[in-house]
Amino acid sequence: MAGVRRPAELSARFRAEGRKITPQREAIFRVLHGNVAHPTADAIYDAVAEAMPMISRKTVYQTLHELAELGEVELLDLGTGATRVDPNTDGPHHHLVCDGCGKVRDVPVEFQGLDVPPAARQGFAVERAQVIFRGRCAECAAVPQTTLPHHHH
Repeated sequence: MAGVRRPAELSARFRAEGRKITPQREAIFRVLHGNVAHPTADAIYDAVAEAMPMISRKTVYQTLHELAELGEVELLDLGTGATRVDPNTDGPHHHLVCDGCGKVRDVPVEFQGLDVPPAARQGFAVERAQVIFRGRCAECAAVPQTTLPHHHH
């Protein structure tokens, strides 16, 4: 998938920054690689902990924040109750968020028209825009609304 560096590339990037590469970090890089689900930090922790039960949540959070500092992932608050990790840094994109199951998907930005007219900017220097499209994914849309369980993440 475009924009997602291979684990070896992330390791090289960390080393170049003078940061230590640990087996724990390599395991986190592997879980992130090609992950289009925008996992929460806890989901990443769970996946890494299967292979490495000794890893701590703190290590996972710390590594994700370092990756975000390096611009390798983006930490998103999409209103699903937990920060989501977006490993796709390959240019601007928007997000589809399912109100039913909380699934998140990338939407390439192929349309302009998000420019704020100068008068409406109120002095803001707008650098980027991110749109969150909310609704229901195909699976949730196939289920009548009344029977949708309420997911509390």
